[in-house]
Amino acid sequence: MTIALSDFLARYTQRLLSESVRSVEDLDEEEANFRPHENTNAVGFEAWHVARTADNLIHFAFARETPVWIAQGFVERWGLPKVDQGTGMDPNDAHGLKFPAGSELATYIKAVSEAIIPKIRAMSDAYLDETIPIKPFGEMKRADIIGQVIISHGNLHIGQMAAGRTMLGKPGMGF
Repeated sequence: MTIALSDFLARYTQRLLSESVRSVEDLDEEEANFRPHENTNAVGFEAWHVARTADNLIHFAFARETPVWIAQGFVERWGLPKVDQGTGMDPNDAHGLKFPAGSELATYIKAVSEAIIPKIRAMSDAYLDETIPIKPFGEMKRADIIGQVIISHGNLHIGQMAAGRTMLGKPGMGF
């Protein structure tokens, strides 16, 4: 059995976003803003960053469409940066952000998932093979952007969320 590249990328993007929801949905506001160390970001930041990155890349970078972040009013609701998604953000600025409870973060992550997974599934091989400019990485194929910047990079943040949960005394994420 073979699987289309778009289905493969959609499957693992969906898993990433589902795990992001699972990582934060039971956290209260204080726990969502917990930073395991002075040099790390809050657990909520990690979840927000994963979702914002996927949302911004699939909507804005790929199609010049308005991201869920703006279209559904999360930016106004939470008072977090409109454009910035955490990539390359000054650590002091990142550490100063305040996130809502995990259940609220989960609503945004789920909204992103509902919006982008069908878009990824519908992408043709030719579309995924096109190279586009992506900050700060330069020119990349869309398939590589989804595989590397969304899925692989995002899973590193899942590990950070899992570590933060453990330090909060929450159940582990498992595999």
